[in-house]
Amino acid sequence: MIERQTLTRYAWLSIGTAAATICLKLSAWWLTGSIGMLADAMESLTNLVTAGMALLVLTIAARPADEDHAYGHGKAEYFAGALEGILIMLAAAGIGWTAVQRLFTPQPLEQTVAGLLVAGVATAINGVVAFILLRAGRRYDSLTLEADGQHLLTDVWTSLGVVVGIGLVALTGWYVLDPVIALVVALHITVTGIRLVRRAVAGLMDTALPAEELTAIHNALANLNDHGCDYHALRTRQSGARRFISFHLLVPDTWSIQQAHAMAEQVEAAVRAAVPNSTVFTHLEPRNDPTALADVTLDRHDPATDAEPTLAESHSSSPC
Repeated sequence: MIERQTLTRYAWLSIGTAAATICLKLSAWWLTGSIGMLADAMESLTNLVTAGMALLVLTIAARPADEDHAYGHGKAEYFAGALEGILIMLAAAGIGWTAVQRLFTPQPLEQTVAGLLVAGVATAINGVVAFILLRAGRRYDSLTLEADGQHLLTDVWTSLGVVVGIGLVALTGWYVLDPVIALVVALHITVTGIRLVRRAVAGLMDTALPAEELTAIHNALANLNDHGCDYHALRTRQSGARRFISFHLLVPDTWSIQQAHAMAEQVEAAVRAAVPNSTVFTHLEPRNDPTALADVTLDRHDPATDAEPTLAESHSSSPC
């Protein structure tokens, strides 16, 4: 948790970067009059807003679990990721709208060399910080930092597209290239925004862990039969960086509570080792008790009123 609390320093880095690049890009727009430069500056404004929001969200997500939030505050990061994706798409829409207008009224550019130099400095700053944020996001499993890094990376692509467009305009005199490049960049930005929103929604909807992590869980439980045990009702979800894993541990009917508990401790430790940063919940059941096979689904079956599932159905989530 101490490491998670230090993530706010990356948000401050993003805020400073956004403020600096806004000033640089507005200067480049003022020098050149390029609609692409103006669109680029507009996206940096969204960077500043989302960086401030990321600071707030990371502060909330780092809070420990409390009485009202027994599972922690990690899901706050999904709200930031969704909002970042939406803001990215809004920025793309604004760029596209302005570019379409300029398509019908092309305008000559001024002081292109000076504008390109200023834009190049802003692009370099964004590129370095985007790399830092993306690496930190993957290291600490923070959707907020990763989304912020992706946002800055789209800004880099925007700036590169704008720089190329202005350079071509200066060389060829084809003023229509300026808005065309802006439209292409807007499409790329839209795709990035959609991906961020989809990932955030998946987290808020308690989507199961990725296939590779599910495989790691099954591998950690693969030798249960060697001890006369089994498992079913495996359920997983993720809240920010924290994984939650639960399943029913089936033990021999003759085992004592102490034996069963010792096995549960061993199994939970194996799963935590296989999937880092996870919280594991187990429910002990006697292996041959019919009622143990009736609660595989989320809504428990009542054996008195519902047909009991077959043994094959009850183990549909287990490869054993």
